[in-house]
Amino acid sequence: MQYFQSINPFTQETLQKFPIEKTEQVNQKIKQAWEAYQQNKAQTLTHRCKAVQKLGSLLKAQTKDLAPLLTQEMGKPLAEAESELEKCAWLCDYYAEQADAFLVPRTENTDAQESYVRYDPLGVVLAVMPWNFPFWQVFRCAVPAYLAGNTVLLKHAENVQGCAQALEQLFSQAGLGNHALQNICIAVEQIEEVVAHPKVRAVSLTGSLRAGRSLAAVAGKHLKPQVLELGGSNAFVIFEDAPLEKAAELALNARMMNNAQSCIAAKRFLVHEAVADAFTELLKKKIAGLKMGNPMDREIDLGPLARVDLAEQLADQVERATQAGAQLLIGGKRHDAFYEPTLLTQVGPENPAFQEELFGPVFSLTMFKTAQEAVDLVNQSDYGLGVSLITKNLERAKGLIPAFEDGAVFINDLVKSHPHLPFGGTKHSGYGRELSREGIRAFTNVKTVAVKNSLS
Repeated sequence: MQYFQSINPFTQETLQKFPIEKTEQVNQKIKQAWEAYQQNKAQTLTHRCKAVQKLGSLLKAQTKDLAPLLTQEMGKPLAEAESELEKCAWLCDYYAEQADAFLVPRTENTDAQESYVRYDPLGVVLAVMPWNFPFWQVFRCAVPAYLAGNTVLLKHAENVQGCAQALEQLFSQAGLGNHALQNICIAVEQIEEVVAHPKVRAVSLTGSLRAGRSLAAVAGKHLKPQVLELGGSNAFVIFEDAPLEKAAELALNARMMNNAQSCIAAKRFLVHEAVADAFTELLKKKIAGLKMGNPMDREIDLGPLARVDLAEQLADQVERATQAGAQLLIGGKRHDAFYEPTLLTQVGPENPAFQEELFGPVFSLTMFKTAQEAVDLVNQSDYGLGVSLITKNLERAKGLIPAFEDGAVFINDLVKSHPHLPFGGTKHSGYGRELSREGIRAFTNVKTVAVKNSLS
């Protein structure tokens, strides 16, 4: 029998093994999900909202018990694991309050006596989710999908199957139904068969560009709608009038969240040449003050990367970046799954540290002279998830917003996902939107209805 293994990235201890399910088991779960969908769509939206409210309450009550599981399986600091769970509970409260307004039919004036648009569920949604936010990324897909009337099959990452089981139990305990969310423990090569199943009606994926391309090809072949939230190489632009001490502190937070393993983390730091030296020194001091260690220790700032091979890949990227001309100011060493916080300067737009997504604690600094050059550098990336602009000149910053190709622009703040705002990117960062009203409508049949009282 083949297994997935959950391995603690700090100790390298095997926590648990999970048998990979066979086709017969998966098909049975699809059947159960379809039957649950028939029941779910027949329930009132009020009923579903109450279940989601209870889900949020359960999550709040169990945060202290669940947080160590996230930390042990993927290495994030314990305080950040707790924050992730609290954010999931916030999302539940938000959607339970707003679902009715987001799904209410929209009336339109036509030549018919009655014309409106309604939002009906599609059926079973396959959610292919990554390991870096093992609860949040599932919640932001599954909760709105359920409220719209769908059910969800979760294909979670191999190394967080303990989290996947906990998620399934939570959804069941909250009264969403035993099969409203089911984890299917399958290998990557089994995904195509699931997508092809006639009762699986849509697909959501958060993951790498490679995974997104592969899944999009399969879903496109079977004409299944998709939401793809892929990688990012967000730019963090520091203009000449930026308050540098505050900018450096925000830059640190924007890069280091979740052990620097986040698609929306700032990765390319574009600094105006007039303040580049001063900003670099401030950032260097802050990076040097970070403490690495056991993620269960609340005193540490940085835990290990989720797997040793991820740290090895990051080390290779940094080596290639320096060979291509980047200057290494601090860090640059790997210790098993740990990678030291690293600062690279003189990173040109052709450098691997500029062109590739570096999924770990590496800061890449590039200088610019004019606002237009900054815009050009931001847009030069193949990714298009988000950009931060740090400046006192708000009018200039607001004027630049239309020029950026990214899915989000944050002024004087780091890019973040927020239940109230649609989330998603462009180019190699994917397509479709999660969260807000766009997220709950993503997996609905936008149905046109026109009624004439009689034949004319």
